[in-house]
Amino acid sequence: MTSVRNVKSTVLSGPRVELRPLRGSDFDDWRDVRTRSREWLEPWEPLAEPGSPDPVTDPEAFRARCGAWERQRHFDTAYGFGLFLHGGSLIGEVSLGSVQRGPFQSAFVGYWIDALHAGQNLIPEGVAVILRYGFDELHLHRIEAAIVPRNGPSRRVAQKLGLRDEGLAERFLQIRGVWEDHVRYAMTSEEWGVRREEITRRFLT
Repeated sequence: MTSVRNVKSTVLSGPRVELRPLRGSDFDDWRDVRTRSREWLEPWEPLAEPGSPDPVTDPEAFRARCGAWERQRHFDTAYGFGLFLHGGSLIGEVSLGSVQRGPFQSAFVGYWIDALHAGQNLIPEGVAVILRYGFDELHLHRIEAAIVPRNGPSRRVAQKLGLRDEGLAERFLQIRGVWEDHVRYAMTSEEWGVRREEITRRFLT
């Protein structure tokens, strides 16, 4: 199994995108992407805790966010990556969160993209990269995605990659202050073994 030390420092690559952990020096680019894409992204995201600093406007809060991802990588509980075009432009994030070991060996995949780069199959590529990482390097058995039913673009990503629709989880997650139903999608390592070659051909070559 990949050691925690190697997992922490990994940079993951696809044909057009690169995934690496965000760092404090990414603040300006991250702020610019999040600011111009606010109306595109925020309808699908939880409200922050009242009074908490905003990492979009507060560089210290952004650095703390990067540090939290780093600690989670260290303890094998979550893996967050900035999504970059080859050449350096930040265009979003892809993550594996809520990693559970023991009998579960599972995680949730999350993703978002800059509105300017939506519709170019860049997120499916980035998610394919992290599926490969999760199954082949982290040795997870199950990777899930939970998506608000009316979020068509995010659902299409899951469908393109062949994640299985497992049905509706009612009032699953707080989104903009409302407990929203979510469609749950999943793939297991057995399914990945069957579909690895196809996903690699479509998104990773």
